[in-house]
Amino acid sequence: MIGNLTLDQLRVLVTVSDAGSFSAAGRSLGRVQSAISQAVKTLEETQGIDLFDRTSQKPTLTAVGRVLVDQARAILASADRFEAIAAGTRMGLEPALTLAIDPLVPTAPLIDSLRALRDTFPDLPVSFSTEGVGGAERRLRDRSASLAFCLLLPSVPDDLMAYPLMDLKLMPVAAADHPLVRFGRKLHRADLDAHVQLVLSDAHGNDGPSYGVIGSRIWRFVDLGRRLDFLLAGFGWCKMPPFVIEPYLKGGRLVKLDISDEGISPTGTLPVYAVHVRNRPLGRAGSWLLEDLRKRLIK
Repeated sequence: MIGNLTLDQLRVLVTVSDAGSFSAAGRSLGRVQSAISQAVKTLEETQGIDLFDRTSQKPTLTAVGRVLVDQARAILASADRFEAIAAGTRMGLEPALTLAIDPLVPTAPLIDSLRALRDTFPDLPVSFSTEGVGGAERRLRDRSASLAFCLLLPSVPDDLMAYPLMDLKLMPVAAADHPLVRFGRKLHRADLDAHVQLVLSDAHGNDGPSYGVIGSRIWRFVDLGRRLDFLLAGFGWCKMPPFVIEPYLKGGRLVKLDISDEGISPTGTLPVYAVHVRNRPLGRAGSWLLEDLRKRLIK
């Protein structure tokens, strides 16, 4: 009966299994052997099973006992995490940290800080979400993420706090056999307008701002990987972050396009921000992560 099950009983069961005997388990837990034997006997009676075979001089786990020892370990580990999260919350640590990452944002620059976050807050549950363009910002506003790493175009909204972390350069490319590659000169908007542009879009519709869209022949994608598939297949051209396309440039499957008026930004780069909602300050772990990222990335 699960209602009569206690964590102490499970801890005794696991300790007996690890120590190899009831007497050794008693020494490990600081209890007399009779108390260990009684705890195991009570557990067996309430569950209606034999956990140990007592026909030999040294009790050994039965088949079901071995299975339930593994289950007991999992339950005890979960209980430890439960207590750790509760203790962290009492000290100002958020119960969980949810991060939203724009698909254009490279993961590699974030890894060292995320590894340090894991080591500093080992019991903190962390969740990641990556959607189409605008997804990270939307998750902040609907409270399903507390911190986002994203682009904010054309400017930072008033209700968000944004901290620049790095610059992202988008490179115009096409498959090696695409007609645009064969022009042999700088490409103008009229040249590009004659071909399909593969655009990364918001999963919630196409009625939002379309920055970087040049022509009228548009194929829209939510997933960056899916857009890459169509780019490699020669369906059109697009602007991609170098961290995604570098292997294909080196391998000759993609070619950088020389565009005379890209119109991305005056510097040719876009800022990547760490962002949270202005009136919802970050918790202890989120603040720690933001500070660590800024120390590592801002030179």
